[in-house]
Amino acid sequence: MPPKTGRHRAPRRPTRAHPVFFALGALLPVAAGVAIWLVGQHHTPEYTTSLFGQEGEGAVTLKARLGTALFGLAVIQVLLALLMYGRRGGLTAAPRRIRLTHRVIGWGAFALSVPIAYHCVRTYGVETSSTRVYLHSVAGCALYGAFVAKVLVVHSRHLPGWLLPAAGSTLFAAIGVLWYSAPLWVLNEYAVPGL
Repeated sequence: MPPKTGRHRAPRRPTRAHPVFFALGALLPVAAGVAIWLVGQHHTPEYTTSLFGQEGEGAVTLKARLGTALFGLAVIQVLLALLMYGRRGGLTAAPRRIRLTHRVIGWGAFALSVPIAYHCVRTYGVETSSTRVYLHSVAGCALYGAFVAKVLVVHSRHLPGWLLPAAGSTLFAAIGVLWYSAPLWVLNEYAVPGL
């Protein structure tokens, strides 16, 4: 069957991967997560750091709302990914607008995550004082490692195709754990089941 042209792209055919690509594909995401962890571990917390002009409880509540918006965008991303890869609605090839929407929302979600993460690291650093806080710290580092992995997989023709849904799923899981361990915890009057 000839490749589709016009509005639909032909499926990419991976070329034989050199072991260096696999090594970089594994090391860069891990390095991103570990770097954030180390910065957070060696940073002196500054509890008066503001977030968009809010300090203290105001910053915590704002961050919880932004984190909830981030989780909402992540859910939309999963739904768009299912549409793009023909898992919903009987589509075999996603229209260009779905792919573009997925890309725009993805970069928007990343941009939204940066001030939240910056405030977390600057205000608290990486903490391990309780299960909830430890889980939140690990998930925060994993989020950026998974983001690096997803970008590498999307832009590489040398990595296996199954890595894209794996990286996307890890990214979604990290955002879900972050939301459950902090924004939901804050908005639910500092309590969530299991933490």
